[in-house]
Amino acid sequence: MAKRELKATIGLAAIALALGSCGLSAGDAIDGPYARLGPPEAPVRLYVEEQGKGAPVLLIHGFGASTYTWRHVAPELAKTHRVIAVDLKGFGQSDKPFDSRYSVFDQAELLAQLIVDKDLRNLTLVGHSFGGGIALLLALEANERLEGRITKLVLLDSIAYPQNIPVFFRLLDVPLVSRLGVSMIPPSVQTRVALRIAYFDDSKIDQDEVDAYAAPLRTAAGKHAIIYSARQIVPDGLAEISERYKTIELPTLILWCDHDRIVPLEVGLKLRRTLPNSTLRLVEDCGHMPQEEQPESTLKLLQGFLGD
Repeated sequence: MAKRELKATIGLAAIALALGSCGLSAGDAIDGPYARLGPPEAPVRLYVEEQGKGAPVLLIHGFGASTYTWRHVAPELAKTHRVIAVDLKGFGQSDKPFDSRYSVFDQAELLAQLIVDKDLRNLTLVGHSFGGGIALLLALEANERLEGRITKLVLLDSIAYPQNIPVFFRLLDVPLVSRLGVSMIPPSVQTRVALRIAYFDDSKIDQDEVDAYAAPLRTAAGKHAIIYSARQIVPDGLAEISERYKTIELPTLILWCDHDRIVPLEVGLKLRRTLPNSTLRLVEDCGHMPQEEQPESTLKLLQGFLGD
């Protein structure tokens, strides 16, 4: 492989990480820390962490991440709320089936079922990056299938509109290149490069964080999930769906890092203009992961919004 292609391969894995992954009755769908969701012919187990009591808050992580990404904010939020953090299909400790159903639509369908199975009401959705795109889809259901369940929305550096996709993502459509990219490059190397892109101040990245984010890339299933999720990171039909955002009347907090190189601030500004009941707040000296790089500022803004 030419050096230029190899460098691009490393890049595609890095950017993918940065975009930070049976028919049962409602009473039977929750099994300890796992929820069994999806159609009877292809059930999926999602790993779910819960702590605290009060009005529920559902934390939806970004691409290449897991419940781990909320470790700095979830315990504090749990002092006043019932905090539910979930590993999306293909990420963290959730199932990683060898199929292609890893789009925001597929993920939103599973989480909608989780919300119903857990009978969550007065719910605040908190979505980061890829998870923010999922949260937007769920918010669009707030007056339909999920009527009366969702009352607030928080978007952190969220995917929301069609945007230019780096060449690294386009290379994921080339089977040989994509497989080599996640198979030949050590997971720790991929992850450290990804975090450097996602952070404004990369001196804050520690080895524990690298190890945690690299773990899924050490299995064939984890690599498969990364590739098929990245290929659908900006799904077909997003332009049409984004036209419906103006119908979301939920009180919405839009949090954006002031130095986001992955989903630029212009996206947050557009969301602020589009969502009729929204407020935009900037997190200073921050790249793409406010809950990781500036957890104290992020927590303060979340607590203020949840307390309103």
